[in-house]
Amino acid sequence: MTVWRPRIEEGDAPLYERLVEALAKDIRNGRLAAGDRLPPHRELAHQLTMAVGTVSRAYAEAERRGLIASHVGRGSFIAGTRPTGRAPESGGPIDMALNLPPLEPARRWLDEGLLRVRRRPDIMDVVGYGPVEGLAAVRYAGADWLRRRHRVSRADVATVIQCNGGQHAMALVFAAAARPGETILCDAATYPGIRTLTDHAGYRLAGVAADARGMEPAALDAAAASTGARAVILIPTLHNPTTVTLDAGRRQEIVAVARARDLVIVEDDAYRVFAAADCPASFADLAPERTFLIAGVSKSLAPGLRLGFIVPPEGGDYRDRVLIGARALGYCPPPLGGLMFAQWLDDGVADRITDEIVAEVRARTDIARAALGSAMAPPGAPQTLHVWLPMPLLEAERVAGRALRAGVMVTPPDAPMMSPAAAGGLRLCLGAVSSQEMLRQALDVVKVALGRDGSGGSRAII
Repeated sequence: MTVWRPRIEEGDAPLYERLVEALAKDIRNGRLAAGDRLPPHRELAHQLTMAVGTVSRAYAEAERRGLIASHVGRGSFIAGTRPTGRAPESGGPIDMALNLPPLEPARRWLDEGLLRVRRRPDIMDVVGYGPVEGLAAVRYAGADWLRRRHRVSRADVATVIQCNGGQHAMALVFAAAARPGETILCDAATYPGIRTLTDHAGYRLAGVAADARGMEPAALDAAAASTGARAVILIPTLHNPTTVTLDAGRRQEIVAVARARDLVIVEDDAYRVFAAADCPASFADLAPERTFLIAGVSKSLAPGLRLGFIVPPEGGDYRDRVLIGARALGYCPPPLGGLMFAQWLDDGVADRITDEIVAEVRARTDIARAALGSAMAPPGAPQTLHVWLPMPLLEAERVAGRALRAGVMVTPPDAPMMSPAAAGGLRLCLGAVSSQEMLRQALDVVKVALGRDGSGGSRAII
C-alpha cells in the first residue's frame, strides 16, 4: 500500500473536490504512479482528520474522472496513464463530440445561487407571463455582460432581447432576416446546428469558401451575387470548427461586401469570452446598421440555463420582427435561468465562474497542443473549447472510426461540411471531458488513431 498524505489547498471548493485535485496533482508530478494502491477510506480520513464520507465521495469522484480504479475486496488503485491506444474502461466512450464548457465551476455555485434567487424581490415574476423581450433585470444583466465580456459597446437594455439560448436566437434572427425558400450564406464548414435549423425552417444554405484568415470576401461577393441571398451568418471569433479568428482587416473587407450587396450579417458570438485580448471589434459595432449579434452563456457559464441574447441592427423594424417571432414561438422567454444569471452577475459569481472556465480551457488547450503538435491547427486565441485537425475528409472519417473503436467519440467529420469547397478536418471538443487526466488519455487515443504514436503511418493500421 502506498503511503500517501496529500497536501490539500485552501479554497472555496468543497473539501472532497480539493482532495481530488490533490490526488490529480500528485499523479501529474509523479508522486503517485499507475498501480499504486491508495489508503483505505477510513485510514485516510483519520490521517487528514476529516469525515470518512468526504474521503468516500472524493474517491468516487476520482474514479468517475478516470484517475483511480476501485475493486471490491482489494481497494483503490491509481489508473494506468501510459498511452495504450485505448480509453479507460467506463460506462461508454470518452465524449469529444459535444462542445460544452467544463461544468464544475457552475455546479459548485449552483446551490448557493438557487438560495439567493429564492430571496429576490422579483422571484414571483417567474410564475406568470413576462415581457416578450424578457424581464428588465435579465436584460440589464445581459447588456452589462455583452458590453464587458463580449466587448459589444452598443449593447443596451433598451435593445437587448432575451431568448432561450443561442439556437433559439438564431431561429428568431433568421426569421427576421429571410423568408423560407431564400438562401442564407455561411462558411463552407460551420456549426452543424445551422444546417439543422435551415433544413427545418425551409431556408436554403450556401457555403462560402474560406482561406487561412477565414471567409474569403471575394467568395462572399460571388455567392451573394449568384444566390440572391440577403443574409450571411458568421462565427468570427474562434470559428466553429476551424478555430480561426477573423482579423481586423478581414472583418472590414466582409463589411464592405455586405454593404455593397445589402447583406444582413448574423454574428454568432458564442466563443468571445475565450478571445485574445487584442481580438478585433465585433461586427455589431463595425456595421451596426446591418448586424444581428447573437450571444449566450452556454459556453461561458452553463448550457442548462438556456439563456441567450439578441442585439438587433440599429434602425429599421428588425427588433419588432424578432419580437413578433418570439411571441409566436414562445410567448415570452423562461425567466428562471435568466434570474439565476442576473443574481450570479450581481454577486460577482458569473465573472468568477467564467474566469475559472477560461483558465481551465487554457490548460486544456495547452494539453491538446502538447499532445497533437503540428496535427492541430493553431487556434485563434490562447484558449479554445475545440481544436481543429486539418486533413482530407476521407482520412478524417478513418481517424474518427479508429478513435471510436478505441473508446473516444469525436465530431462526425461530415457534420460541419456545408459545401464541397470546405477543407476537411476533425473537430475535437475539449470541455466535455470530465478531467484533464481523462483528456490526456483521450488525446493519446486520438494520437494513436492519427498514426503518431511511433508505430508507423496511419495507413499502416487501416
